[in-house]
Amino acid sequence: MNRQEIDLALKRIALQILEGNPVLTDVAIVGIHTCGVYLAERIGAILQQETGNVIPAGSLDINLYRDDWSLMTQNPVVRTTDIPFDVDNANLVLVDDVIFSGRTIRAAMDAIMDYGRPHTIRLAVLVDRGGRELPIQPDFTGMTTAVLANERIQVLLDEHDGRDEVVIAC
Repeated sequence: MNRQEIDLALKRIALQILEGNPVLTDVAIVGIHTCGVYLAERIGAILQQETGNVIPAGSLDINLYRDDWSLMTQNPVVRTTDIPFDVDNANLVLVDDVIFSGRTIRAAMDAIMDYGRPHTIRLAVLVDRGGRELPIQPDFTGMTTAVLANERIQVLLDEHDGRDEVVIAC
């Protein structure tokens, strides 16, 4: 995906969110660190542009909630979780860049529950690469693709990498 395709996918996701929540009642967006936070900010900006409403937004670090964190490193990088709104009864949109096994989303839902009990949690991802290990599916998807087991999807965003692009890496 190039910059224009990413922008189009995010606008489509935002409009689908709006379609399901015409008045955005109790809707809040939570991005999963790192790229999910930037995507959530962009989706929130599109929703604000479309409706004039500021959508509460937050960021979520899930590293210590992962079931495999001890296998990845002995010293996980812990980022800040910032959820400046009441999660109880909110209609949350959880945002991540890529969904693969579903383990990151499971960890994110566990982390969210430490902040309260949302009314709903919907999942928005820029790329669905398939290969699920858990029964978790996105509600809003920018692009669905299949890649080989040894390949990975890398999302590069201007805010972090200086350019917008989705690439396949080996």
